[in-house]
Amino acid sequence: MLVTNHVLSGALIGYATRRAPVAFTVGVASHLALDAVPHWGDDRAIEDVLHIAVPDGLLGATAMAVVTLTSAPQRRLRVLAGMAGAALLDMDKPSRLFFGFSPFPGVVDHVHQRVQRESAGRLPQEFVVGSVLMVVVAVCTRRRGMPGPPRPVGTASG
Repeated sequence: MLVTNHVLSGALIGYATRRAPVAFTVGVASHLALDAVPHWGDDRAIEDVLHIAVPDGLLGATAMAVVTLTSAPQRRLRVLAGMAGAALLDMDKPSRLFFGFSPFPGVVDHVHQRVQRESAGRLPQEFVVGSVLMVVVAVCTRRRGMPGPPRPVGTASG
């Protein structure tokens, strides 16, 4: 699954939870759950899919920044925590690319790999899912992140 979709789903988790540690933990769990759903993926080496992975990574990082900055201050930490948790497990890919190893214990990488339900033909599905998630996150940000209309101030009668 594209990391941007994990990030956006993590934002929704952050909106739905009340505490940052819970948002982070549920975000990590959501990553595994979403990877178990049929999604785009390719068994080629990461170097062969960089034309998709790099723009996706940049878009995911941009989404994290924009959603964090546009979330209400009282929700910001848990929204960021949800996004960070949801994206965390995919840090193995840039780590392997740049440093030659995964930052996670072998058991974590094994579980992450075993849940994957990837197919090279599902890239259009990823764009549809991402677009829907983006709209839902924007609605949540607008509703929950922005102050409501000012309340009328009552006057004392005299």
